[in-house]
Amino acid sequence: MHLKLYQIDAFAKKIFEGNPAAVCPLDSWLDDELMQKIAMENNLCETAFFVKEGERYHIRWFTPIAEVDMCGHATLASAFVLFKILNYPNDEIVFDSKSGELRVKKEHDKFIMDFPAQEIAASAVPYAITEAFEIQPKECYKSMDYLLVFENEEDILNLKPNFQKLKNIDARGVIITSKSKEYDFVCRFFAPKIGIDEDPVTGAAFTQLVPYWSKVLDKKEFRAKQVLKRGGEVFCKLQGLRVEIAGYGVKYLEGAVEL
Repeated sequence: MHLKLYQIDAFAKKIFEGNPAAVCPLDSWLDDELMQKIAMENNLCETAFFVKEGERYHIRWFTPIAEVDMCGHATLASAFVLFKILNYPNDEIVFDSKSGELRVKKEHDKFIMDFPAQEIAASAVPYAITEAFEIQPKECYKSMDYLLVFENEEDILNLKPNFQKLKNIDARGVIITSKSKEYDFVCRFFAPKIGIDEDPVTGAAFTQLVPYWSKVLDKKEFRAKQVLKRGGEVFCKLQGLRVEIAGYGVKYLEGAVEL
């Protein structure tokens, strides 16, 4: 079996920036175990697989150790492959996923994803996070992930979590965030429980960050930065119960999987 495989740097304007994702277009679904093995072999934060179904596409995402319900950067990477490489003719792609309908529009070289906003609820700081972090947040919320708010940007930049301790949390991962001098806010994302110690740019995290910062800053549109060394710039907007998450992409690799 011969499968095309692309590696796209999402939320980046040039290679070696943003968040790399593998994208594997399929004519029909492979066995789940095989897709998981491909993702493990790729050893990137996410590998996306999609299949055309009528005028839409069904998309699934795998980390090296597990399938996940939502992934932003690998969705952007998949849209890049469809628009830029496979010559998808329309201006908007509709993906069906475990998180419902996800839409991606192309405006020049920018890709704008339309994802459902996630409700967040105030929470006590879990013991596993207290153990994992040397400084404690001023606020804690829970949704798909834990969302921790810190006092200043230096806290975000300097924090060094114990990844082994973070494997014990009862959520997908942990987002940390604060206000920023240059951006509306900055953030980082940790998910060792699903095989990702730290993710360079996490599109799905912004479905939780944007509703929070919209209330705090009393605005709808944001320019944000995920501040890992090769992190990326994200443009986002709250649209009712949806969040627009926008960024650029660039192709790093094109090849094939031989099975």
